[in-house]
Amino acid sequence: MSALQIRVFPGTYRDSLLLLSATRAMRDESGVSWAAAVMATPANVEDLAGRGVSAADLDGADANALVLAVQARGAAAADAALQRGHDALFAGESGASAEPGRPEPQSISEAAARLPEANVAVVSVPGPYAAITAHQALTAGLHVLLFSDNVPMADEVTLKERASRLGRLVMGPGAGTAMLGGVGLGFANVVRPGRVGVVAAAGTGAQEVMALLDRWEIGVSCVIGVGGRDLSSGVGGLMAADAVRMLDNDPGTDVILLVSKPPDPAVARRVIGASEHTAVIAACLGMPVLDGLPGEVPLAATLEEGVLLVARSLGMPVPDLGEGLADAVEAALARTGGARGAVRGFFTGGTLCYEAQVVLSRSLGPVYSNIPFRPDLGLPAPPGAHVCLDLGEEEYTRGRPHPMIDPSARREIMREQAGGGEVAVVLLDVVLGYGSHPDPAGEIADTCAGLVARGAAVVAYVLGTDGDPQDFGAQRRTLRETGAIVTQTSAQAARVAAAIAGRRPDLATASP
Repeated sequence: MSALQIRVFPGTYRDSLLLLSATRAMRDESGVSWAAAVMATPANVEDLAGRGVSAADLDGADANALVLAVQARGAAAADAALQRGHDALFAGESGASAEPGRPEPQSISEAAARLPEANVAVVSVPGPYAAITAHQALTAGLHVLLFSDNVPMADEVTLKERASRLGRLVMGPGAGTAMLGGVGLGFANVVRPGRVGVVAAAGTGAQEVMALLDRWEIGVSCVIGVGGRDLSSGVGGLMAADAVRMLDNDPGTDVILLVSKPPDPAVARRVIGASEHTAVIAACLGMPVLDGLPGEVPLAATLEEGVLLVARSLGMPVPDLGEGLADAVEAALARTGGARGAVRGFFTGGTLCYEAQVVLSRSLGPVYSNIPFRPDLGLPAPPGAHVCLDLGEEEYTRGRPHPMIDPSARREIMREQAGGGEVAVVLLDVVLGYGSHPDPAGEIADTCAGLVARGAAVVAYVLGTDGDPQDFGAQRRTLRETGAIVTQTSAQAARVAAAIAGRRPDLATASP
């Protein structure tokens, strides 16, 4: 018999990273069909009500209350899962200070005073409190990685203007990735040191280029994520320009790679112009060349091409990206019926979803999405259309972890939407690194094998490096064993998908 159990902890705040960790811990318990660790905000209470949690269950909890909720096969499994969630959230709390005889610091300034060598604060609090917390970190003399989202643009501009005056960086809001001084922050991969600095207004875009730079033995000096809105006209590239200036003055950086979804062209020109001495390469997805950058600045259409341009500028070799693909595509075409012609993409990385739309649309025509690169290509899509979904968007993550942390939501959506007889190709990313699920390929392997058995091709890309904790090689093998075609870049995966859906094998090995 299914059991729904709740635990409420009034006045117990935990940040989003801890809540995601606890949710994953509970869902990993045998017999659990659903679990959530959330603060009792109105939106989360509404989501819990949709799962059958009543107001009486929450016992008048307010937004400062922590809620653990589990649906499981029987009370014993639910109890065990709740305990796992509790342990994840309260591990190490013994009432004793890390410094015997001294209470825990009660403010950012007090914590900074105890750690004079620290220079970065990671802020992960609900959006309404994020800006004031980031201001406190700036006052304490710290750079800020603002992991929180739902921060109003006006607050973002004020924060960044102040940070610029202070000579500090505000990376975010919604900045999930950075690597400073060789240390990865947020969702980051393990990469070798090198002489390429990355400034990114795109989280998984930053991860993709840093992973390719590592795997192609080029390496990275620094990765500065500035938040997805930074290169918009509203924010004006405030932090991107400061980040470019910092890397321009860094003796360890020889090339700067700017990564973004379509920026405001005038803002992009201003940001690139902030470098006086160091070469800049721009990988601004979906930005037409005619929008113009300085003539000496190469503009890449994809993240892959951006890294290729970096390699060429440094005189570094790159691998043969098309090796073995022709045979794999021909085999997939032989298995895929001629009536199948649609691509369905299910992405955990928003930038990779966007890049796939750019690549697919070149060969297949319109691609519809919940993050479309043209307003007229939003959902719902017409029957038989090509569709790419970013499953990290709010409509898929309300009340549950991001799919890079918990792949179960993607499994469910794939089973619902990828099994139709019109689907020729299912296109997937698997993102590794710190913060991601320990075995994301294993979590979707059975679903992938089932799709292949029913006649669809599965094309997958593993974003990661040999240093990542999930074992990059093993993740690729897991997917290949399901019958999936596994590519070397995300853009290449989209080209292979186009080759199969369009029944044009030449597209798979076309030059980037």
